[in-house]
Amino acid sequence: MEKYALITGASGGIGRAISLKLAERGYSLYLHYYQNKEAMDMLMKDLADYKGEFIPIQADLSTAEGYKFLVSNIFSIDVIIHNSGMSHYGLLVDLKQEDMEKLTTTHVISPVMITRELLPKLLAKKDGNIIVISSIWGQTGAACEVAYSTVKGAQISFVKALSKEVALSGIRVNGIAPGAVQTPMMTSFTEDDIENLSEEIPMGKLGQPENIADVVDFLISNKAAYITGQIIPVNGGWYT
Repeated sequence: MEKYALITGASGGIGRAISLKLAERGYSLYLHYYQNKEAMDMLMKDLADYKGEFIPIQADLSTAEGYKFLVSNIFSIDVIIHNSGMSHYGLLVDLKQEDMEKLTTTHVISPVMITRELLPKLLAKKDGNIIVISSIWGQTGAACEVAYSTVKGAQISFVKALSKEVALSGIRVNGIAPGAVQTPMMTSFTEDDIENLSEEIPMGKLGQPENIADVVDFLISNKAAYITGQIIPVNGGWYT
């Protein structure tokens, strides 16, 4: 029977790797993106070798209208992967309210409401997986990333709470907390920045998007059938 997964932020580095991994496993995919149409076009081209149905959906998840449009285009679902996000760097005293509102809507309100809207489809099947891609900063916090750490921490609480609510319905909810991962979001870092950062990580290198995708693959498989409510750190030993 054909299985469908929603991946938000599918045009980003981690979202792309997850998309290719799930396509390899035979999933059909709803592929959310916002502005990066070029990256989505490239992903669609790479997915052409797989047999599933691949449906790109453009939506701005920093607005309520965005999540409503997204869920209105989803008809069958087995796996929900909340991966969409935006970064924010700066002192708390310089934080603008509109920036905090965008962060909160993107990372917290939209994932919660998307899940609320799609959850009846999983409950009807008494089966399904929900994965949230959080962050190491949601676990430990980071100076100059207080707002970002706050919303990522909220995602972790969402995972832990929802997992308890739906466990008896056969639905598992887990999260992944990546450390530093080599994605296009790192392009603002200089080579020296990357080298210094790598030296802080016990394994001596940044993670790759495929490292995150492999953990998603495990969590939605039967090998993880007794795992729910967990946050899996994927960080090379950084800040453990």
